[in-house]
Amino acid sequence: MTYSSKIEDMCVVAKGPKHGPAPIPEEGKWVKAYEIKDISGLTHGVGWCAPQQGTCKLTLNVKDGVIEEALVETIGCSGMTHSAAMAAEILPGKTILEALNTDLVCDAINVAMRELFLQIVYGRSQTAFSEDGLPIGAGLDDLGKGLRSQVGTMYSTKAKGVRYLEMAEGYVLKCALDENDEVCGYQFVKLGKMLEDIRHGADPATAYNNNIGTYGRFDGAAKYIDPRED
Repeated sequence: MTYSSKIEDMCVVAKGPKHGPAPIPEEGKWVKAYEIKDISGLTHGVGWCAPQQGTCKLTLNVKDGVIEEALVETIGCSGMTHSAAMAAEILPGKTILEALNTDLVCDAINVAMRELFLQIVYGRSQTAFSEDGLPIGAGLDDLGKGLRSQVGTMYSTKAKGVRYLEMAEGYVLKCALDENDEVCGYQFVKLGKMLEDIRHGADPATAYNNNIGTYGRFDGAAKYIDPRED
């Protein structure tokens, strides 16, 4: 270590109490984090690309500073899906500091990593007060049955009004309108569950019909429209 002559000529003043870092909550414990290996927790958050044309939701399960599980969900430009595929291979096995300084291909994924790093090193994880945190696989469970991202897609114009295209429940088949032509419900098909049934040997038509559901005042509505055609 090199010191300037001005510092060399100074006398030594003793340092007072050494408090160390403030403890942060991690998986049901209060931890003073001195090194990256002192960090554990599951957290998720979002990032965005530079022109703000795409978004990534990133979920990380960190144990002793190492990313053990990663879920990468993107929406926006088509290239983001391919970037997510690469990031999902890159992240597990890295420390959170390595991951922070790794090119995760897409700006949105890089920003998400930055935001999650800040959350987790400050003890703001979803498992801060959960004893032993969550097991590896919790990120996958977050997707629910059918293992498909929950996506909301709505389109509307001033001239023709709103069209529900996709809800958390699934792909919207019909919108129900009341006597005032206002949306009062919708019919959907659970795509993830339907495809799961087909993979397990179900007839496609049967799988389709078995996974149709409704929400709101769908039955007995005054009118039904196909949101993509009508």
